[in-house]
Amino acid sequence: MKYISTRTKNFTPINSAEAILQGLADDGGLFVPESIPKITLDEIKDLVDKNYSQRAVAVLKKFLTDYTEDELFESAELAYDWFDVASKVPLTILVKDEQHKNSPVGVMELYHGNTSAFKDMALQMLPQLMTRALKKVGETKEILILVATSGDTGKAALAGFADVPQTKIMVFYPADGVSKIQKLQMVTQTGNNVNVTAVRGNFDDCQNGVKNIFNNAEIRAELAKSNVKLSSANSINWGRLVPQICYYVASYAEFVSSGSIKLGDTVNVAVPTGNFGNILAAYYAKRMGVPIKKLICASNINHILTDFFKTGVYDRNRDFYKTITPSMDILISSNLERLLYHETNGNTERVKTFMQELNETGKYKINSSLKNRLDKIFYADYATEEETSNLINEVFGNYKYIVDTHTAVAMMVLGKYRRNTKDMSPVMLASTASPFKFTNAVLKALGENVDGVDDFEQLDKLSWKTKKAVPKNLAALSTAKILHENICDKNEMAEQVLKFAAK
Repeated sequence: MKYISTRTKNFTPINSAEAILQGLADDGGLFVPESIPKITLDEIKDLVDKNYSQRAVAVLKKFLTDYTEDELFESAELAYDWFDVASKVPLTILVKDEQHKNSPVGVMELYHGNTSAFKDMALQMLPQLMTRALKKVGETKEILILVATSGDTGKAALAGFADVPQTKIMVFYPADGVSKIQKLQMVTQTGNNVNVTAVRGNFDDCQNGVKNIFNNAEIRAELAKSNVKLSSANSINWGRLVPQICYYVASYAEFVSSGSIKLGDTVNVAVPTGNFGNILAAYYAKRMGVPIKKLICASNINHILTDFFKTGVYDRNRDFYKTITPSMDILISSNLERLLYHETNGNTERVKTFMQELNETGKYKINSSLKNRLDKIFYADYATEEETSNLINEVFGNYKYIVDTHTAVAMMVLGKYRRNTKDMSPVMLASTASPFKFTNAVLKALGENVDGVDDFEQLDKLSWKTKKAVPKNLAALSTAKILHENICDKNEMAEQVLKFAAK
């Protein structure tokens, strides 16, 4: 399996190890596999009785063919051995009543890793893949991982790469655009090779700054003088995205194992969506052959993706809102580029033109033919802040089950999809973060008064209210020492990178 760029027709294919180390293609495009491998129902049937690592390797070995199966299994075991539940990704089945027993919602709890967010599923695997890639390609330079985060990616990447040999990691986050818990998770991160820097701006400023650094030949040349090479841990890196495909395949096998669906039954998938990586992973699972019918793309009030799928116009020239779902406060969904590549049958010129128009004018428009193709695959809608809060309360009231704000957005949009289409197919719904990461919004949704209650008291209050234990990693933040207080303007990010690389 070789990898090519979304923006160059005759791009020289490279192995997955090279793509993972490089992160972003030299032409500014994203790496994609030359073809999408298939998985049969018989193969999925074989996974029904397997553990998570075995299920993950069944997917990884199809995409990462320059890694041995033993290497992949060892990587998976090391990545997931510390998750706080044996199954790694529990599938909680919600059925409203007997009338709805044939339309269950399987909630994929993707947040049982050490940062309590779905990013752990990929960002504990990526360092394993990257350290092996260094040996495979004979790379002697130090790899500097640059990360832009809207809250969860940063901590998960820091935790994964802290003190990993031959790497440094630098995370940029919007100074006022993450929750207090998310910020504390990052600024208390230990490790001799880590740097955390706040940016005066929003997530898109952070993401654009990182992309500009990657695409700046002068900066890369300056880094080379220090024997440093750039890479990424955002989902623009294929090594970050491919482990996310695994949990859709694994969860389908788990759905079958639970007895809620039969092998071969079609399901829909609902995902709270910001940078488009998580739902793109579901798209790849669908293309591989997992019986997925509709991909339900759920947004918050920064509903740029909803508008794109409904109108065919991607336009980031709009107001930006800070919400109770900060990981979705994004106006530039980078991974959409990969979808455009695949759904234009690899038309790199069109993709390159779209991205140039987005960079120069802030928008682009797809033609009706492409829009019709996407309409068959995706349903898109959004949830308001009030709808999100009401949904948290409703789910807790009906099921005594607690969800975070982002998961609530997916549940609300799923409800809209079912009402609008009358399609009551079983659903796999991505639950992307622990409700304990967003205690203020969750407690308010449950009708609790949080005025004057600090964040750690809120953790205890939510624990008491829901009879659920506070995740250990979050409880430990109350006594963790703040180690990173850097802050910069968005136009100072390159300077900060060069300064950190030289240390």
